[in-house]
Amino acid sequence: MEVLLCGLVGIFFAAAFYLMMSKHVVRILLGIAILGNAVNLLLFTAGRLTREVPPIIPAGADTLSANAANPLPQALILTAIVISFSFFSFLLVLAYRAYQDLGTDDTDDMRAAEPKAEPLPPLGY
Repeated sequence: MEVLLCGLVGIFFAAAFYLMMSKHVVRILLGIAILGNAVNLLLFTAGRLTREVPPIIPAGADTLSANAANPLPQALILTAIVISFSFFSFLLVLAYRAYQDLGTDDTDDMRAAEPKAEPLPPLGY
């Protein structure tokens, strides 16, 4: 099961990097969302996959048993889900405003700081 999830994590990372190298902002945003899910799945896989023993300390014991699920990756993933959703929402609004102002989602055409019609700056002194 863990080997399958490791392969799925690799596929998620590959798809995320492929989408983030695109010239279109929507594809870049989808790549960022997939990257966040890949990191969450990586944390989940690294925290041992055990469903038999929940991470609950029994009465009279001071620590978890050795074969219990690790609660730390679960807490990290819950926090990462909230952070990645808020980050994605911010980037989505930012991309929408850029599309409204510039009229395109192609990053090559978003050259407000470096217009194509302007001459190059002097290259020598």
